[in-house]
Amino acid sequence: MKRVCIIPCGAKKIWDVQPEAGSQPANLVYLSPLHQRTKSYAQTFFSDWLIISAKHGFLKADEIIHENYDVAFGIPHADQMTREGLSEQFHEKHLTAYDELVILGGKKYRKVIDPLLLPHQTAIYPLAPYKGIGYMLQALKQAVETKVELPPHI
Repeated sequence: MKRVCIIPCGAKKIWDVQPEAGSQPANLVYLSPLHQRTKSYAQTFFSDWLIISAKHGFLKADEIIHENYDVAFGIPHADQMTREGLSEQFHEKHLTAYDELVILGGKKYRKVIDPLLLPHQTAIYPLAPYKGIGYMLQALKQAVETKVELPPHI
């Protein structure tokens, strides 16, 4: 079974602490605790992982982001990636090749990801049972420390 992990970006970005940072790879842009923990989890358990951004869509770690932005799923914004744009990226970046997509985000990501799935694909949301970011951070940390993946939650 071919799997990929999709992690959320995060509101706090490198330019918030280093305004002069200039263009950066996506891997270095996002600084929020949730992003850092989900990245650590993705790197521990997956050979393939991407970041999902409301502005840029599906990002590989080495893709360059040129400037700060404040766009989030669930909040209407002119710069928000359209469903059509996400669907194009889903195919262009070969996400159709995966059988299982493990999404390390909350409920709002279901509305974004689920409509993109092909019939052979399953989306897993292991953080869905956790009520609150503190519990999510704790669960991710423990999973990485113990090298035991979070149980699947569909």
